[in-house]
Formats: sequence, C-alpha cells, structure tokens
Amino acid sequence: MAGQRLLWTPFLTAVFLAGILAALPDRNVSPVAGAIFVHELKREHFQGAFPSIRKNYSEIPSDTPITFHAQLLGHPDLPRWLRYTQRGPYRTGYLYGSPTMKDVSRQLIEVTAYNRHTYETVRQRVIFTIVPAPDTQMPYQAEFFVKNRDVEEVLPADAQKQFQQALDIMLEQKDWSIINITSALDRGGRVPLPIEGRKEGVYIKVGSRRPFSNCLLETKSFDNQFRCSLDQQPVIPCYNSFSPQFRVDWCNITLADLSSLSITERVPVWGDGVLEDGSEYNPPTDSPEKAFLSDYLMTILLPLLVALLLCLLLAYIMYCRREGVHKRDLKTSDVQMVHHNTIHSNTEELRHMASSRDVPRPLSTLPMFNVRTGERISPLQGRQDSAHVPLILAQQ
Repeated sequence: MAGQRLLWTPFLTAVFLAGILAALPDRNVSPVAGAIFVHELKREHFQGAFPSIRKNYSEIPSDTPITFHAQLLGHPDLPRWLRYTQRGPYRTGYLYGSPTMKDVSRQLIEVTAYNRHTYETVRQRVIFTIVPAPDTQMPYQAEFFVKNRDVEEVLPADAQKQFQQALDIMLEQKDWSIINITSALDRGGRVPLPIEGRKEGVYIKVGSRRPFSNCLLETKSFDNQFRCSLDQQPVIPCYNSFSPQFRVDWCNITLADLSSLSITERVPVWGDGVLEDGSEYNPPTDSPEKAFLSDYLMTILLPLLVALLLCLLLAYIMYCRREGVHKRDLKTSDVQMVHHNTIHSNTEELRHMASSRDVPRPLSTLPMFNVRTGERISPLQGRQDSAHVPLILAQQ
C-alpha cells in the first residue's frame, strides 16, 4: 500500500499543478452604463494556455475546437444585462450587453475555455467595473432591425463603425450612438432554415440628444404604415445609405421619445433577487378576505344535484314504465286474438251458407275443360248446378 501511495503522489501533484497553471491572469474591463459593451473571447488567447499545447508551444494547432462558458462568480449564470454568444467551436466568443445605472458596481465573471479534443480547461477571471456615463440622457431612441446579419457579425468594432457611418449619412447628424445590440432570437425569433444567405436578424438601438429627423418621422406616416400593412417597404428618401451592407426592415423600426419623462422614470429599477444582509421578506398581509361558499356550491353541489335528477329519471324509466309496456303488449295480443277468432267464425259461417244455397255457381268457378280427356266445355252449356256433384263424377 505504501508503494502504491508513492506512485500516485507524483501523478496527483502533476494534475494539481496543471490545474493551477491552466489559468490566465485576471483581466479588467470598464463598461459604461447606457452604452453597448463587447468583450471578445479570442480562441488564440486561450489556446496557448492548455497544458498539452504548452509543452509543444512551437507547434500550436490552428484547428483546435474551443468552446467557452461564462458565469458570475458564485452564481450559475451571467448578470441580467450581460449575454454570451458563440456560433461554433471554431469561432470567436463574445460577452456583450448594455448595463444601466442600476448595474453600476464591480462584478467578477469567470470564463472557462474547453478544449474539445483533449477535454482540458483554462480559466480566466474578467473583472467588470461598470462606471456611470458622463451624460446618459439620450431621450430620443430608435431601434432598427437588420435582416441580413447575425448578432456576432455586428458585435465587432469594425461592423459597429460601419453601421455608425451609415447612420450618420442617413440622419445627417453625428451625435447618434449605439446603445444596445440584441439578437432576434432573444426577441422571440426563430432559427431560419439551413439555406445559404438566411440570417437570424439583429436589433440595433441607437440614441441621441437631438430630436428625430424628418427621415425617421416619415417611416411612421399614414401612407408608409398602410404600405407596411400590404407587406411593402415604405417610401423614404434616406434609406439608401444602409444598403447593401445592412438590409433594414423599415416596417419594423421603433421610435421612442423619452424627453417628457423624468430622470427617475427613464432609468428602470431592476432588483437582483437577493435580499440584503440582515433583512427578511415580509409578504403583504392586508389582502381582503373572500367567502368561497358560493363557489363551493356552484362547483360541487350543482353537478351532484343534476346527477341525482338524472339517476331518478333513469330509475323511473327502468322500473316504473315496464308494467305499462307489458300491459300494452297484452292488450295488443288480445286484440289480435279477437280479430283472429272473428275471421275464423266468419269463414265458418260463409262455408255453411255456401253449402246450403240453391243458386247456381258463378261462371268463374265452373270448369272450362276436362283435364283427363282435354274436352272443352262451355260454361254456358247447361243450367244445372255442379256444386253438389262429386268431384270424380264431374271430371268424367
């Protein structure tokens, strides 16, 4: 046993040291409240820190699949304002979001990189120090829906700069800035079919201190809204600055004028769901009392009463109406017997009358020819009555 412990000790020590060494130094970032923030998780930055690759640093493979997982330290998920996206293990990952004044604090995010070939991990702590903006009052906000881009295609700085330039040309003013970027999937959109050129779409919100231009106000006119109801693009003179890089859905544009609201109304107050130290949750106790007797009677007693009435009706039909049916059947059979007896007595009376009559038989009952000889006899020959003649003699 002692020998086995000695053999396992170097191995466990190596694993422990590898876990300690497989960690990158902390990184500090400073998001600004009220503005979009993007933090890039570059694969090359984490790839060289894996223990298996560090041994052969001169031969770093370029096709190592790496995925990331980010979480708030001590919590299973990210803060509500921060999102993570990565299209695939060979793409760059992004942490992005737009903090508010309520989120101004210091938050520690732990990022774990996974090597999908060797199952190694590398961790790095990113320290978010959210600072308030010098001037966060942007009462005029507009949100555009770009149909031909995914969210990770708009997060890089070059793509944001390109959109900002197109926006400045369209609005002819340069004080608009990007406030937030949201994927269409976060707004309830669906993943498109695997067709080349189909994108999920992304929402880009911009804000300004100056009022909306006539070009943006024209999108909300009655004529353009009517064209949108017919699935037609509105006619505005300044939308050409975005195409062909950004295909904006001008029927899905939102304008928000917050200039009439107070400062406290502009900034939403969000709770983190965690009680402060030494506090307790006191639910409201002033809820009005409600009597449930009528609800009970309608829910329980009424169906039982209906079921009881149906049972009584069924019992009456099954047991009380059977005697009447039997009597009716007996009455019908008696009528039939009387009718049969009447027919029988009438028949006997007719036979008795026929046997005692002295009138000649009808011509239709007289024989037309002799069955044995084939001799034809006219029914008019002779006036004698053959009803009393025996059948054998009549046939001769």
